[in-house]
Amino acid sequence: MFSNSAEAKDGIETAGEILRFALPAAAAGAALATGDTEGLVQFSKSGAVTLGVTYGLKYAIDAERPNGDDHSFPSSHASTSFAAAEFIRGRYGWSYGIPAYAVAAFVAYSRIESKQHHTRDVVAGAVIGIGSSYLFTSPYNGWQIAPQVGSSFYGVGLSRAL
Repeated sequence: MFSNSAEAKDGIETAGEILRFALPAAAAGAALATGDTEGLVQFSKSGAVTLGVTYGLKYAIDAERPNGDDHSFPSSHASTSFAAAEFIRGRYGWSYGIPAYAVAAFVAYSRIESKQHHTRDVVAGAVIGIGSSYLFTSPYNGWQIAPQVGSSFYGVGLSRAL
């Protein structure tokens, strides 16, 4: 697959870059696909706070990246990814939130692995993203689609909270 360690690291970094945008796109896409305009507004508010706090801190705190570049603290990749993951979890439940959190954790890992951030940077980004979505997100009361698996069946369930 990869011929050496440098190519593997480049692959991890590239995957993290792609997933950084894919996760928020999936969160917004889920809201759009379900006609959840309230959720889209909540996600937008969370995103605005996440980016405002993240970039405010990046330019207020003089922190050097492991690779020698500036503006290390906090990681915007981590903050936006975890904001999307927490929105998905808070709005649509843990069955969607667990995979979203796994993707966000990979994005954060990719930033450390590629020497773009220190661990403290991605932890701070995660706290900012989770916190902002937690503040603005309420559970969705529309139709929910979830996989159903039993010892003798499998399928898709449709439910709605009233």
